Amino acid sequence: MSDNINMDQAEKLQELDRLEEITADAELPTPALLSYRYVTMQQKSNAQSPSPTMLLDKKLNIQWVNESFKALYGSQAAVVGRQLSSFFSKDSKEDSQDNLIQGITSPKSGFSWLGRVEKKSRDRLSVIANLLILPIFDSPESGTLPVGYMGILDNISAELRQMLRTTYESLLGAARLKDNDTGNHIERVNRYARKMAESLLGIDEYREVDREFIENIGFLAAMHDIGKIGTPDDILNKEGPLEAWEWEIMQEHTLNGAFIMSSYPNPMAKDIALRHHERWDGSGYPHGLSEKLIPLSARLVAIGDVYDALRMKRSYKQPFNHQEAQKKIGRASCRERV
Repeated sequence: MSDNINMDQAEKLQELDRLEEITADAELPTPALLSYRYVTMQQKSNAQSPSPTMLLDKKLNIQWVNESFKALYGSQAAVVGRQLSSFFSKDSKEDSQDNLIQGITSPKSGFSWLGRVEKKSRDRLSVIANLLILPIFDSPESGTLPVGYMGILDNISAELRQMLRTTYESLLGAARLKDNDTGNHIERVNRYARKMAESLLGIDEYREVDREFIENIGFLAAMHDIGKIGTPDDILNKEGPLEAWEWEIMQEHTLNGAFIMSSYPNPMAKDIALRHHERWDGSGYPHGLSEKLIPLSARLVAIGDVYDALRMKRSYKQPFNHQEAQKKIGRASCRERV
């Protein structure tokens, strides 16, 4: 959701103040009545509810949250008083915002709304939840407008992550069948990339590194060579150096991987698949990017990938020890086939 409601949305919210548009005779209760008559009762009944719950005034300002809400999102001090749209993440779809306003201002929808919201923060994983907003009436008389709302959340983050990972782990399993060594290699690269990302957490120069970044790279680093599904087996498993034309085909796995991972909801997946063979000095492929033009996630995976390849024994080379591999990476001299 955006921090500011646009003019159309603001006008829709103002409909809550225009009682004559719905009924000419009913009296609209003041916001104070909501806190006195209703909130006290709801605080008692929902305080220990397992469902994260919040109470909102008629302008969707958060007035109270229960213990389950605080456990999910943090302390009450950082929540109460904030506008609903500013509390949740800013990248929610515009049509969802419009539907929310239309829902809570329309008697046809029962002054209610059901949709999906996401909350991101630097030191917590993103929380994705279904949010049900229900109206609060101070009077049982029909035709009156809500004096506030109750919001009930259903945290579905874990289910969505697991579903997504299961799908892409199936693709990864197919890639492992193409190369006998791929399985162990990708597990090590995963650990290297995650460890390096953790070391950058809290450094101002790398503000994009948060808990979500670390969690994602710890899974997506394994997908860096997913494009090798499309590489012919005789090239992928060839003993000895590749011919020039074979090397060109091998390099296409970055483009193939980017195509496969473009359907993943986090752009990091595509960045890693496409850019993990770019090099800081511009000597990499597929586009010869250099320095900070290469996404940070791809740079971290590239270091882990090259390091692991240097440490491994291949048919055309002996393994380097840790110090030798570290020096070669530091000199940006890893241009040979690894």
